Amino acid sequence: MARYTGPRNRIARRFGVNIFGRARNPLLHKPNPPGVHGARRRKKSDYGLQLEEKQKLKAAYGMISERQLVNYYKKAVHRPEATAQLLISMLESRLDTVVYRLKLAPTAFAAHQLVSHGHILVDGKKVDRRSFHVKPGMIVSVREKSRNMKVIQESLDSKSHEVPEYLQLEKEKFQGQITAEPMLEQIPLPLEINLAEVCDFLAHTT
Repeated sequence: MARYTGPRNRIARRFGVNIFGRARNPLLHKPNPPGVHGARRRKKSDYGLQLEEKQKLKAAYGMISERQLVNYYKKAVHRPEATAQLLISMLESRLDTVVYRLKLAPTAFAAHQLVSHGHILVDGKKVDRRSFHVKPGMIVSVREKSRNMKVIQESLDSKSHEVPEYLQLEKEKFQGQITAEPMLEQIPLPLEINLAEVCDFLAHTT
């Protein structure tokens, strides 16, 4: 399935939270879910509930593609560690996610752009693949010529989100790194996600 390219505000309204961390909260003027307001909503089936949890997870990581999520799940399920924990750890180790968590970008989508356009280095080398797996100890930085970009400067100075404890930011050097495997309870997800339901859904559909 291709990457979602529809209205992002519609996704935020559906889940009732500013899930993409936009400075202009889309819920301020349209707090209701999309669709006919006041219409009677049917109780969701188990499948429907699991599907919604999966959609929440995809949205929380900037609308990653279905294929990417399935591939992460397949890798996680064949390893001895807890599948849900390993799945979330792999998502947190994506280069675009690390750039966003380090506050080098104001949103996940801005992180996508910075990586794709070659503004980000890993251990001093340009990496423009958003899904690149960042290992603990690798130095993720902004290339020197890009450090005066307004979007990066404003993001680093913003109080909108804090750098989680499993990451280390050196603000003055425009760089940071993963210092430990991220645990689920440490990850600043924008909404509650039942990962067990996500894994059950993927187990029955892959």
